[in-house]
Amino acid sequence: MKIVKTIAVLSLVLPALAFAQANTPRVDQRQVNQEQRIDQGVASGSLTQREANRLDRGQQHVDSMENRAKSDGVVTRGERARLHQAQEVQSRRIYAQKHDRQHDFNHNGRVDRPRRR
Repeated sequence: MKIVKTIAVLSLVLPALAFAQANTPRVDQRQVNQEQRIDQGVASGSLTQREANRLDRGQQHVDSMENRAKSDGVVTRGERARLHQAQEVQSRRIYAQKHDRQHDFNHNGRVDRPRRR
């Protein structure tokens, strides 16, 4: 009888432990922050819609990498490092696109460039 109870308890606890190993709160929070940076860039006009779409596709790529890493129930140290590196690349891309000379301040879908004098 003890063996049956032990097996029942283990069958309930082990999946919970495996799920706990697959949590990636830092990755999730960084994804949210980067998506907010993209949205803010569109709202302010520092990102054109085309740039924002391209950056969103990059964010989706990082999401799919995270889902693949979580698929077996454990995110290894190497998988975390690859996720971190992919997020670093995305962060640099967001910064570069927000600070280039392409703007859409009037939100008409066309790139606004400063006039030459």
